[in-house]
Amino acid sequence: MRVLKTIVITLVLCSISIVSLSCASESEPAAEYQLATVQLGNLTVDITSSGNLALSVVEDLAFEMSGTVEEVMVDEGESVEEGQLLAKLDTSEWEKELVTLELNLLQAEINLENAELSLEKAEENTSTTITGDITAGTTDPNEIEILELQVKLAEARYEDAKKALEEALDASPEITAPFTGFITMVNVSGGDEVKKGTVAVQLADPNKFEADILVSEMDIPQVQLGQAATVEADAFSGISLSAAVTHISPTAVIQQGVVNYTVKVEIQSLEPIMTGRTTNWPSTDGSQGPPEGFEPPEGFEIPEGFTPPEGFTPPEGQLPTMVPEDFQLREGLTVTVSIIVDESNDVLLVPNGAITTQGWQTYVQVMLADGTIEDRVITTGISDWQYTEVTDGLSEGEQVVVPQGTATTTTTGQGGNFPDGGIIIPSMGGIGGPQ
Repeated sequence: MRVLKTIVITLVLCSISIVSLSCASESEPAAEYQLATVQLGNLTVDITSSGNLALSVVEDLAFEMSGTVEEVMVDEGESVEEGQLLAKLDTSEWEKELVTLELNLLQAEINLENAELSLEKAEENTSTTITGDITAGTTDPNEIEILELQVKLAEARYEDAKKALEEALDASPEITAPFTGFITMVNVSGGDEVKKGTVAVQLADPNKFEADILVSEMDIPQVQLGQAATVEADAFSGISLSAAVTHISPTAVIQQGVVNYTVKVEIQSLEPIMTGRTTNWPSTDGSQGPPEGFEPPEGFEIPEGFTPPEGFTPPEGQLPTMVPEDFQLREGLTVTVSIIVDESNDVLLVPNGAITTQGWQTYVQVMLADGTIEDRVITTGISDWQYTEVTDGLSEGEQVVVPQGTATTTTTGQGGNFPDGGIIIPSMGGIGGPQ
C-alpha cells in the first residue's frame, strides 16, 4: 500500500524562470535554478488506499411466526417506503393458534385457583405454635408441603401460558419496511411453508455506504476510530465524499509476507466535495469586472476584483468540476479512500526540492534582496510529496532556491501554470483545494 500525502493550499508561487547564476553568493547553488516564494498555506497528510463500496445498512426481514406465505408484494431492486407492507402469511392458522393459547391460559388459571383452594382447606384443619410446629388437626404435614408445591407449579404454568399468548399477540403475520430503502433480495414466494425466523426479504438503505481498505503495518498506528477521511469513486473522478473511520481490525491480513490491517470507513454525507479549479487573474486596469463582451464558460466564476486579459479563454481542464447528472453511488464501485492523519493550516510552505539535510540540520538557500544567496538553517514540520511546513527560520515572502529539474509547481491534479505570466491556478474547496 502506498502513502500519499495530499496538499491543500492557497499557495501562489512566484513567476518562475530558469536563469544562469552570475551574481556573487555566500553559497554556490546549482548553475541553473528556480525561485519559489515562501507563503502561507494548508498542508494535509493522509494515508491512501483502494477498496470497493458496500452498503452499510442492510437488514434481513424475517417472519415472526411459522405459517404459509400468502403474498409477497415486492420484487428485487424495488424501492419501498418506511412502513410499506412487503409480505404476509395466511392468518387462518395463526387465528386458530390464538384460540388455543387463550384456552390454555384459561385452563392454567383454573388449575391455579383449584390448587390454592386445596391448600387453604388443608391449612384450616391445622394449627401452628409460635415455633412453627403443627399441634392439632387432621391433615398430614407432608400433604401440606405437597399442596404448596402444587400451587407453585400451577403458578408457573399460568405464567407460561400467559407469556405464550402475549408473544403470539405481539407477533405479526406481516412484514413491513422499517426504513425507506430498496429490496436487495427476495427469498420466498406465495404458497411457501415457512418457519419462525425465515428471512423473507432483505432491505438496504441506498444512502449509507462504507468501504474496507488495507492499511500497512507501518501506517496503522496513525489510524484512529472517528478519524476524518474522504472517498472518491473512480467512476466519478474529481468528486470526493466526506467519511470517517468506523472500525479497525485487531487482526492482520498477511499475504506473501506483507502485513496489512483492514480498516472500515463509512461515508458521512452524499453531498460531494468539489475538487475542481478556479482561476485568479491580476487586474490589468483596476476595474472590478471582466472586459466588456467577455463571456466565461458555463460554471466558471471570476473572483471579484480580478480581470482576465481581453479575449482570454481559460486553459482546458481549469474549470470547476461539475457534478454529473448521473452521479449515483452503487455497491461495488472502486473507490480511493484517503484517511487524514495530520494537517497544519495557515503555515509557511516551501517546495521539498528546496530543502537539504546535512547531519542533524536542515537547510534552504535563500535569495537575499541584494541578489546574494545564503544557506539558512530551518526547522520543519509535516511534509507531503511536494511541500514541507517550515516552523522556524523563514518568513513569508522570502524566496528560496530550487535546483533546476525540481518540481515547484502544482501537479495537474491541483492546478497548473498559465502559459505567460507563471500564475498558479489554486484548487477549489475539498481535496486538493484551499480551505
